[in-house]
Order: sequence, then structure tokens, then C-alpha cells
Amino acid sequence: MTGKVSFITGAGRGQGRAHAVLQAREGADIIAIDICEDIESNPYPMASWDDLMATKTLVEQEGRRCVAIKADVRVREQLGDALNQGITELGQLTTVMANAGIMPLAMGDPQPMDFQDAVDVDLIGVMNTVAVAIPRLVPAGNGASIIITGSIAALIPGTMSQAADPRTIMGPGGEGYSWSKQVLVDYTQRMALQLAPNGIRVNIVHPTNCNTHLMNCAGIYQVFRPDLEGDVSKDDFRPASEFYHALPTAWLEPEDVAELVLFLASDASKHMTGTSIPIDAGCMIKWPNGPGQ
Repeated sequence: MTGKVSFITGAGRGQGRAHAVLQAREGADIIAIDICEDIESNPYPMASWDDLMATKTLVEQEGRRCVAIKADVRVREQLGDALNQGITELGQLTTVMANAGIMPLAMGDPQPMDFQDAVDVDLIGVMNTVAVAIPRLVPAGNGASIIITGSIAALIPGTMSQAADPRTIMGPGGEGYSWSKQVLVDYTQRMALQLAPNGIRVNIVHPTNCNTHLMNCAGIYQVFRPDLEGDVSKDDFRPASEFYHALPTAWLEPEDVAELVLFLASDASKHMTGTSIPIDAGCMIKWPNGPGQ
């Protein structure tokens, strides 16, 4: 990826940081974006400014340049300004990683706005990211690439159903997350058709449980262990998550997802667009009709 410039949202930690570091290692300069503040309905803390600065440091340790900017994917003007600043410093944009996402778990107190908050980040935030990037990607022509973070929840039937979530603690926020990821599959295909004449590729990846703050919260643990009362630990969650997969693994690491994204960002995938790729440790083949079916 030498000579490429990547625009990555949600880059403060987790999957976004993994994308930034690996792409920098392969020669890309990075425009790293994160909200750097909490969202009230989201029970786990969002990345901080210090987290985003740590990503910048890691990129620079790989010998590449990094422009790190505080911006909210829900606000298109902020994204546009951040992208323009990054391009001014780093040059022609070639790659977009629309990665920012939340899952505002209800935790026993569901609120209708939890659904909207999830949609605003997980769906509208992706669309905003793509919208501000398209005019700046078109000059790059063949070789430009947009990669969207989906979720295996978008592909497996009933992942967020009442049957799969007996405590209903995920509530409106979990539904907003799942619905957004489902819509993004169709969005990816339609946008890929629109951008194909310009040589710009659009693909979406669907990770299973990934070892980030989104996974490591009480709500997720309890969903997988409804048989346990009281606090549920990561050790309690591990065997249930491993059972969810066909391969003997409990979850992915962010770097695992970054390897797939690197391929889609590189010229090695120059003939791929509109694809929807699971990285799921085999849970789709284990549960073709949905969890437990």
C-alpha cells in the first residue's frame, strides 16, 4: 500500500486502530478519526482523545504519517472538514475504512432513542463517511477502495431475535445495531454499482465476536450466558462464544479483521466489488437457520 492514503473512522482503538497500524506497516499514510467522547445511551466508554493520540503514535512508529482528528460520524460537516484537513497534509485519498460503530445495550432499561442512536452511528455514520469521501476518491480512479465494517449479525437469521436474546437486555439498541448492519449489505452492493464506472470498489466485511470494548461489556456476556444469574465474566462468556463458532476459537482479535481489510484495500482485490465477506470462524455454517437452530 505504499503511496496510499487511508481515511479510517473509529480509529481510536479496537478494529479501527488495528486497521490504521497494519495499513501503515504496509506503507499507507493515515487520516484517523474518532468521536473522542461518550454517547449517553452507550454503556461502555468510547475512545478518548488519548486513545486517538496513541493510534497516531503507533502509526508513526511504523514510519508513516498520521493526521488524527476529533470528529463525529453523525455530523457530515465535521467529517468533511476532517477529511479535507487530512488530504491537505497527506495528499490524494485512495482508501476509506468506514469502521465507527456502537451497540447501545439496554441493560434492563430500554429507551426508544437507543435504536436511533445505533442507527445514527452504525448506518448514517457509514453513509456520511462514504458521502464525504466520494468526491475525493474519484480522482484516484482505479485502485480506490471503500471497505465497510458490517457484522455477522447481519447475515445469520435471528441473531437479534427474542428467542436468541431471552433477557431482551439488548432491546432497541441491539435492534438498531442489527438492522443497520443488515441495511449496509444492500447499501454496499448498490453503491458498488454506482462507483464501478469510476474504478472505485466497495466491499463489506462481517466479523463475528471481536475482542473490543463492544464485545467486552456485561450485556454481551449476559446474552450468551442467560443461564447465569448476577454478574457474568469474560471467562463465563468464553465457552458460550466458542460454542457459537465451528472453529475452536472464542472470538477474533482486531488484527484478524485488519488482515482481511488490508487485502480489500490492496491491489490484490482489484477485481472485487460489492462483496459481503464473513470472517466468522464458521458460525454461519454451524447455524444456517439462526442461533440454536
